[in-house]
Amino acid sequence: MKILVTGGAGFIGSNFVHYTLRHRPECKLTVLDALTYAGSRESLAAAGNRVELVVGRIEDSVLVDRLVAAHDIIVHFAAESHNDNSISNPLPFVTTNVVGTFTLLEAVRKHGRRLHHVSTDEVFGDLELDDPERFRETTPYNPSSPYSATKAGSDLLVKAWVRTFKVNATISNCSNNYGPYQHIEKFIPRQITNVLAGRKPRLYGEGKNVRDWIHVDDHNAAVWAILERGQPGAYYMIGADGEQNNKAVIGLILELMGKAPDWYDHVNDRPGHDLRYAIDAAKLRRELGWTPRYTTFRDGLAATIGWYRDNAAWWKPLKEAVEAKYAKQGQ
Repeated sequence: MKILVTGGAGFIGSNFVHYTLRHRPECKLTVLDALTYAGSRESLAAAGNRVELVVGRIEDSVLVDRLVAAHDIIVHFAAESHNDNSISNPLPFVTTNVVGTFTLLEAVRKHGRRLHHVSTDEVFGDLELDDPERFRETTPYNPSSPYSATKAGSDLLVKAWVRTFKVNATISNCSNNYGPYQHIEKFIPRQITNVLAGRKPRLYGEGKNVRDWIHVDDHNAAVWAILERGQPGAYYMIGADGEQNNKAVIGLILELMGKAPDWYDHVNDRPGHDLRYAIDAAKLRRELGWTPRYTTFRDGLAATIGWYRDNAAWWKPLKEAVEAKYAKQGQ
């Protein structure tokens, strides 16, 4: 089986590559990645020559057409994905997330290939902190940032191509991921690497914002469940019941890393910071039999801290530039 992984040198995509090599070694993998700041060859180094890396952009129609024609399945991770960056410059998000997904869909339609489109729970907007509701497959879209708006647009393109052109595609909307190879601008790896570098973690605002955390390996196990057992045209929510507010996350990081519970600094909150995300993955569990390996956030976070501690050579070259950028934003 030949699989094309778009965005396969980024955080979730590179972990999908490593997960597949461990659990589906018979698969032949090709990665298409633009190697922007969030993707790197180093994230694929452990794969050696078992993966072909093609450096290029998802909106390059000639390149995408050639690659799609040569593969059986396309798993589409490629996306601009950081909310803060989408607020400062939305254009790359429109180009990659909307135009790129359109380009891929046209190639998939032309060559009759199988597509899985990886998306986010942020397309649904946010929930009140005291609301018992969670996002489900029937939840209306209500994006609140340039990032989530462009991901919502890409989802709707896939749904339209399934209905209009009978493209063989599935969609998954996943909650917030954490784990190895995540760029250290993101919340959890930023705090972990701060502690490892002797800096205090940074808590945005009051830290009340809630995210539904899932380890990236559990996410990718769910993607494989969808590839193997999912219904054509269906979409699935992926989450591991990992709701934690940001203050609690920092508290657990400090505890696991042997620091005092108050050893952190408050910084400016993000403009328009969504309050709460929460996923109901009942359909995925019921229909496809998926369950997460990391049944507690604590266990997954401890494993993640261990990875960053053991792989300082991967993140240290990035650290000063990331912190300088946040300092300009008062964060």
